Amino acid sequence: MKLTRRDWLALSLGASATLSFDPRVLLAQGKMNTKAIPSSGERLPVIGLGSSATFASVARSEDLTALREVFKALVDGGATVFDTAPGYGASEEASGKIVNELKIADKLFWATKLNVAGRGGGGADPAAARQQVETSFARVKKAKIDLIQVHNMGDVGVQIPILREFKQQGRVRYIGLTTTFENQYADLVATMRKETLDFIGVDYAIDNRHAEATILPLAQERKMGVFAYAPFGRTRLFKRVGDRPVPDFAKEFDATTWAQFFLKFVVSHPAITATTPATSQAKNMADNIGGGLGRLPDAAMRKRMADYVDALPGA
Repeated sequence: MKLTRRDWLALSLGASATLSFDPRVLLAQGKMNTKAIPSSGERLPVIGLGSSATFASVARSEDLTALREVFKALVDGGATVFDTAPGYGASEEASGKIVNELKIADKLFWATKLNVAGRGGGGADPAAARQQVETSFARVKKAKIDLIQVHNMGDVGVQIPILREFKQQGRVRYIGLTTTFENQYADLVATMRKETLDFIGVDYAIDNRHAEATILPLAQERKMGVFAYAPFGRTRLFKRVGDRPVPDFAKEFDATTWAQFFLKFVVSHPAITATTPATSQAKNMADNIGGGLGRLPDAAMRKRMADYVDALPGA
């Protein structure tokens, strides 16, 4: 029987789950690890929150209670980075409403995206692009948005200059570019070489290390921060490990759950600034916070971790 992440946590922690995964209790064990944004030196907590997948599904519902608890767990755990996009359905709108109700909008590093390029290669309408950015401002109600990235390489020739305009106006602090599609990696690399960007966002996980070959070294060379998306392989990794216990050597870098094992591998890469796994459960958010606390694996341990996962069935 394959266990879900929720089942695994319940079995592992039993009656103590609520206490053990209170993010404030976790945070008492030590401060969240942070990394510097290369273009500015500003430091960000390495663990954040994404808003695709199940988060997006819950955002479409009338009851946003679960997402409010997720945001509370994020902030209580010392994390600040929140990644969203107009393309994630109701996520950006619902999140803007929640963070303003909780009065935490100014505590968050708010990262959203821009893409009005037509499907199938259609060009981006500049007026529509500017309006999408204005809509993002209206939703979060912040005077400045921390980061806006062109989503999935959407007409970068039109949309990057528009983001640069907003940055020059002082309304957007950082700009960047994302993709999680392998057939866009060559274009991503070409654009990274050409453009001056603060960030890129790309998929990266312990069993999905293709970015290590070219993209991550280039980000370091070009002094670009990196957000790592899909650090759990969109749940693929949890299915792969099933009901196996975390290996004993995980104690050497303070990982007590599989989520922390996977996250610590990702954020320990020198090029990765932060990772933003999506979740709609506060318990999972608190578990993820643990991935940013304590020791991180060094290069030798990272290889041992990757070799361990590579040897598991399901490669």
